[in-house]
Amino acid sequence: MDYVSALVPPVVMAAFFIGLIVTIVKSQGGDKKAKEDAAVDAALARAEAARQSGAVQREAGA
Repeated sequence: MDYVSALVPPVVMAAFFIGLIVTIVKSQGGDKKAKEDAAVDAALARAEAARQSGAVQREAGA
């Protein structure tokens, strides 16, 4: 019976891990993909604009 008690925790953790992976894979794409992509694109555009704005200000100050 010791082998059963030794195998239960890894089996339970593996089951939860598989469930987590399945949930992550299923949540990719679908209806929300375009909205998520747009949010990421907007954030990247803001970061790029801020970087370029900082570079222009540094050049003007030099």
